[in-house]
Amino acid sequence: MLVACGFNTKKQIPAEESGSFSNHNKKLSIVQMFKENEHLPMKERIELFYKLKKESPNSYDFENEVALNFYGYQKLWNNEDEDAFLIFKMIVLEFPNSSNAYDSFGEICLKTGEKKQALINYKKSLELNPDNFNAEDQIAYILNPKIKPENSVDKFSKVYKAEEYRQDLDQLAKKITATHPNVFKFISEIDFWKLIEEKKKLITATTTFAEFIWHCDEIIACVNCSHTSVSGFYEELEMLPTALSFPLQTRWINDQLFVVDPMNNESNVKIKTEITSINGVPTIDVLKEIYKHLPSQGYIETTKRHLFNVWSTCLIPYAMNFPESYHITLNGSSESIKLNKAQEKRIQHKDPSIQHCEKDLCLDFYNNDKTAILTLGSFNYYKFRGSYAYFKDFIDSCFLEINSKKCKNLIIDVRGNGGGSQSASIHLLRYLLDEPFTYYSNVQFEGKKEKIEGEESVSPYKNRYQGKLFFLIDGVGNSTTGHFMSIAKELKLGTIIGEELGSNQFCSAGGKTFRLSHTKLIYTVADNTHESMATSLPDETGILPDIYITQSVDDFLNRIDTVKEYTLKLVDENEK
Repeated sequence: MLVACGFNTKKQIPAEESGSFSNHNKKLSIVQMFKENEHLPMKERIELFYKLKKESPNSYDFENEVALNFYGYQKLWNNEDEDAFLIFKMIVLEFPNSSNAYDSFGEICLKTGEKKQALINYKKSLELNPDNFNAEDQIAYILNPKIKPENSVDKFSKVYKAEEYRQDLDQLAKKITATHPNVFKFISEIDFWKLIEEKKKLITATTTFAEFIWHCDEIIACVNCSHTSVSGFYEELEMLPTALSFPLQTRWINDQLFVVDPMNNESNVKIKTEITSINGVPTIDVLKEIYKHLPSQGYIETTKRHLFNVWSTCLIPYAMNFPESYHITLNGSSESIKLNKAQEKRIQHKDPSIQHCEKDLCLDFYNNDKTAILTLGSFNYYKFRGSYAYFKDFIDSCFLEINSKKCKNLIIDVRGNGGGSQSASIHLLRYLLDEPFTYYSNVQFEGKKEKIEGEESVSPYKNRYQGKLFFLIDGVGNSTTGHFMSIAKELKLGTIIGEELGSNQFCSAGGKTFRLSHTKLIYTVADNTHESMATSLPDETGILPDIYITQSVDDFLNRIDTVKEYTLKLVDENEK
């Protein structure tokens, strides 16, 4: 079973910000030892592993199962099956109580044709973790290879027994409350269980799976945790029949719903037209219903707006109970327009008005090199994956160039940054701060035995940046981005421009992935707590900008980056 971070798959995933479960400032990486000895056969590298463990038990992170498991998968992906087999076998011996270890060993055994051995390992994995539905599925497949996985499209109109739905709702609620460490931080226990009972009463003999998943979306969203979700709406989109999809691409801006792409309705709906009602329901009421089903951190609504703007063609049908046709009214008109049925399902993941970097990282210079813009689309660079070195080298080279050019202004753009590793965030902060700092004030997760990276004080770099700082933020910025920006806000590092950030200093992170027994709905629940040192800031709201800037529909359609343009003008005016 692969361990991953920053997003969730159908397999169990540990803490996103767990620091790989050890303090890498104190111990050397045992995986790095394997990589530095690639010239040796794997058997000899494993022998070296045990030799070092015996002679220097405290020098390497021998207990880092996450990193070792990922190294095994790197071998598996490269079709180095023999090496992967040996690594996963070693991991099982080193971590005999780990369900994940047996799951991974089962996977390589299955790939190499060792079905009996795979079955043994998957059964052991399931025994250690009854929630490991991947092992459950693999066992069923080995015993009956003719089994076909259920098609999401077929599940849309499927009707389960009413009691099965209710049992699944109870299971969902119990897993959330048993797993999430801060489940009642933003909703009272009474209101949570009241919602569960309300949803159970809505179940009838004709309730479809599509209706059920929409109920579950609301239950998940009520926890107000950005790391707790159903599927990110991918499953809802996949099973939604194209003809039921909302046949216009829209954008919610300043409480107005604008058409940004009429799709196959261009003959009767123009771009930039404002929709005031859908099937007789005011758009503000449609959005209020949808917002109840969208997850976000605390009470942050900018995240919900961004989610709607991405998934609107899918969310509107679910909120309106899948109407066979759509009639809209437009601002300034009382006439109803019947829309043509959708011929395609379309979502808009990225804002076309915002520059997106190759590999999420880029550095640009303006005003004769007086101003630099450092764009960070992600902090998803981990030491255990080996990707952190790329981020570190990029940042190091950036500040070498920024300082050599004596840039007076540095704009750091973290819009759209969904978070990632604290290592990346800390490394960047060391170029921005002028005093030692401790990144985390509180870190709690299952199995924690020692301090992780970020819980001890670190010093700024000697070649830190000393010019003026500006930060660009939006409602998509999540997780580690909240920690980074909370420290920037708390220490007043610079001027923050944009809208309310989608996160802050408090984060229920990581996640365990579960599957409901009857409907087989897969969902993820946060299972740890990470708080930055900026504890004076409120937990309910995202990091707030010093200067609020919103994008008009005209700027969006003309692909004008309103926030960046404003910031560059501000910098230019300050230079005069």
